[in-house]
Amino acid sequence: MTKDKTVIGRAERVKFPSLGGETLYARIDTGAKTSSIWATDIKETEKGLLVRFSSPEHSIYRHEQLFKHYDRVRVASSMGHAQVRYRVKMQIVIRRRRIMATFTLSDRSTQVYPVLIGRATLNGKFIVDVQKGSPLRDEEAKRSEILQSEIREEHV
Repeated sequence: MTKDKTVIGRAERVKFPSLGGETLYARIDTGAKTSSIWATDIKETEKGLLVRFSSPEHSIYRHEQLFKHYDRVRVASSMGHAQVRYRVKMQIVIRRRRIMATFTLSDRSTQVYPVLIGRATLNGKFIVDVQKGSPLRDEEAKRSEILQSEIREEHV
C-alpha cells in the first residue's frame, strides 16, 4: 500500500527532529532539483562533518550536528552559477509527514527562507498548490523591494 500524496503550498513550516524539532520556514521550489538548508560553521573533522545551521539569531543555531556520512556535489543555480557544496541526509517533517531527505549545505543568509525544498524531496510524496501554505509575505515583500532598488537601468 502506498501513501497518498500530501498537498503543500509554495512555502511551508517544517521541522528537523535532529535540530531540536523547532519550526523553520521553507520555500517549496519545483524548479530546483535539490533541497538546501542554511548552514554555517562547517568543519571537516576526523569524526565527520560538524555543522551549525542558520545564524546565531535563530534557535537551531545552538544545535551542532555531526554527519558521519556526507559528500560534495556540484550545484548549478538557475542563473548558471556553479558551486561545490557539502551534501547530507536529514529527517524532515513537512505537514506531519516525516521523511528522509538529501540537503546541500549553503549560505542562504540573503534569502527569505532558510530552507529550500526541491523536486528530489517532493517527488512521489507531495503535490504543490501555490495558493496554499504559510508564506512569509512581509519578508518576501521587503526582499523584493531590496532587489528592485538594486536594479539600475541605463538610458541611452
